Amino acid sequence: VIFNIQRQEAYSRKELLLRTLFGAFYLVLPHAIALFFVSALGSLLLFLTFWSILFTGRYPREWFDIQLGILRWNARLNASIFNCVDGYPAFGLSAQHPHLQLDVSYPENVSRSHALLVGLIGPFLMIPHLFILPIRGMWVLFLNFLAFWSILFTKRYPERWFNWFVEQMRWDTRITTYLLFMSTDYPPFTGKEE
Repeated sequence: VIFNIQRQEAYSRKELLLRTLFGAFYLVLPHAIALFFVSALGSLLLFLTFWSILFTGRYPREWFDIQLGILRWNARLNASIFNCVDGYPAFGLSAQHPHLQLDVSYPENVSRSHALLVGLIGPFLMIPHLFILPIRGMWVLFLNFLAFWSILFTKRYPERWFNWFVEQMRWDTRITTYLLFMSTDYPPFTGKEE
């Protein structure tokens, strides 16, 4: 899993205030509605993917691309909500953002035993991660609050705080790709780049 957000040299104060004051209406609500329906499709495809892997040992390429598109869309939205990127996040599964990169290598073959393991007890395998990530998530919220003031007064997102957020998103993305059968590597207990 390759996940990265490029830190901007300067951020827009106007966009920061607009996202903070009205983001729930013009940013979160339209994307949440669209993502609700797209994610419902993703859930159906996940169920079908499980059976496809069990019977054929393959992840259908079109379904993989749809899941990757959903992940990218969510990443674009979260990066905007948490002030990591300026600009309105694009709608759609094939849309991109110039400051955000999310790539997952397509697995030509997926082990049936891996699909059974993840399909049957996958959420239980994530329990150790679920002890750490909420604590890190609270720290992300605190740093985002501080970053708001930093951007407002200096137009800069402090690099260490920015990196903490990117590592949190990278860690979350690794867990998600594992549970979606997109990656067979158990997620490491870190958000650092590999």
